[in-house]
Amino acid sequence: MNVRRYNIGNQVLHSIVEVTRDLYSKMSDKMKRRTNSKKDIALADRDYDYVTVPTEERNDDKKTAPRRGLQGDYGNIMLLMFLYILQGIPLGLGGSIPMLLQSRKVSYKEQALFSFIYWPFSIKLLWAPLVDSLYVKWFGRRKSWMVPTQYLIGIFMLVLSAHIDDLLGTETDEPGKVDIKTLTAVFFCLNFLAATQDIAVDGWALTMLSRHNVGWASTCNSVGQTAGYFLGNVLFLGLESADFCNSYLRSEPKDVGVITLASFLYFWGIVFFVTTTLVWMLKSETADPEVDPEQGIIETYKQLYKVLCLPPVQSFCIILLTSKIGFAAADSLSGLKLIEAGMSKTTLALFAIPMVPLQIILPLIISKYTSGPRPLNIFLKAIPPRLLLGILYGCIVYFAHYVQETPGQFPKYFLAIIIGSYMIHQVFVYSMFVSQMAFHAKISDPKIGGTYMTLLNTVANLGGNWPTTFALWIVDSLTWKACIGADGPSCYTADSQHECKEAGGTCHTTLDGYYIESVVCIVIGFLWLLWRSRRVHELDALDIKKWKVS
Repeated sequence: MNVRRYNIGNQVLHSIVEVTRDLYSKMSDKMKRRTNSKKDIALADRDYDYVTVPTEERNDDKKTAPRRGLQGDYGNIMLLMFLYILQGIPLGLGGSIPMLLQSRKVSYKEQALFSFIYWPFSIKLLWAPLVDSLYVKWFGRRKSWMVPTQYLIGIFMLVLSAHIDDLLGTETDEPGKVDIKTLTAVFFCLNFLAATQDIAVDGWALTMLSRHNVGWASTCNSVGQTAGYFLGNVLFLGLESADFCNSYLRSEPKDVGVITLASFLYFWGIVFFVTTTLVWMLKSETADPEVDPEQGIIETYKQLYKVLCLPPVQSFCIILLTSKIGFAAADSLSGLKLIEAGMSKTTLALFAIPMVPLQIILPLIISKYTSGPRPLNIFLKAIPPRLLLGILYGCIVYFAHYVQETPGQFPKYFLAIIIGSYMIHQVFVYSMFVSQMAFHAKISDPKIGGTYMTLLNTVANLGGNWPTTFALWIVDSLTWKACIGADGPSCYTADSQHECKEAGGTCHTTLDGYYIESVVCIVIGFLWLLWRSRRVHELDALDIKKWKVS
């Protein structure tokens, strides 16, 4: 069960690690300055920036000036935080739609199709050089992209608010009325625009903030994007749920929530238009070639090609693209299967809240064990227990059909088991993630650090996305169904299910493909360990010079 996939999201996982690492770096800097004030303290680097964040002070008369803390940058930090909150809204909405689709009883192949909306943030490196290099000079290097993309996001939301009920088929109980292709296309475009805005705002942060405060850019990204995702996912699902609103917000129950998806989209569409106009008119952009140098498009792509030609990088990319196959069923299907069993999507979304303190603490603890010369040791050690958790998730999904006190009402001990298992799951997820990031930082060529790191992170994200999409697509094909009470229909397609219903029968699942897929994934995961663990150790011990671009 990957509640993270549909409630916190891969971007939020990355963001929380950024926050904790940034805070950890600042605390370390403060301790070092106490013991030796003459040492140069490096600002925290950002894992997924396209442009490497410079760490030196300005080479002008201000170089000898004492640090002023956040003086003069409070407004800039608030603006950056808000821009990242806006970026997190479409991400959060995209994470909530699969739960709405599951309540509409769409097929898992349709869920697989919708999962492609997560891909733009994983492949934004493909067009990041264009965003960095092409712009209108009088408009501003970063505003040339940020302003149009935010206006387009607002337009998409306003138009979508008028048609979302038709696309989801909320006026009918027939699953076939959901226009999954149009939904996927719209949310893919929204996330593509949000990823483009991310590139532009990341670059603008380097010149918007004072040189000695540029490290706060990653904190703004982390906190802002996490808050935006929370607003678009957890808060939206809560306020949209009639049960949640009747239980906690109303004195008289009603059949609908406080808000609808249409009204939520309309509100944020207006917010995007108003705030983008204000930023365009009131906030000027200052160029600083020393901090944010221009890089040629062709040269950047040449650097990427040279990195990909390195044999160790090719071998490591294979590892990144295949290492998460064993977790695909547990991570992508378990949460949806709980909704199918009767659990409220709001309850499932609220599981994300108690995880936040754990997700802040874990990177700090794990980083102590991944800061040595062999960070991938933790990566390998976390795989077996994470694979075995797939068995626990399968049991949770199975018993979810039988422990309900009344339809949709689960005992507290069962909810506690789910939360406990998810907390354990997070330990191993973060162990793999932090060790992977530590290894990326270790091997990246400092001459092209930003490009190198972004390439590795892109491949790692793809390695998590494609198994999820495939797992969702194939699960229906592995499920055995029969028409009970009528002869003839097979119940394997929407048409045959309709024929069964017309004939007076009921489609019944005799063997859920989720369990078959879970077993297959776990077996593949352990076979992968036998196949690749030795090579992982070899790459972990490889001379750092082998990773450099000559």
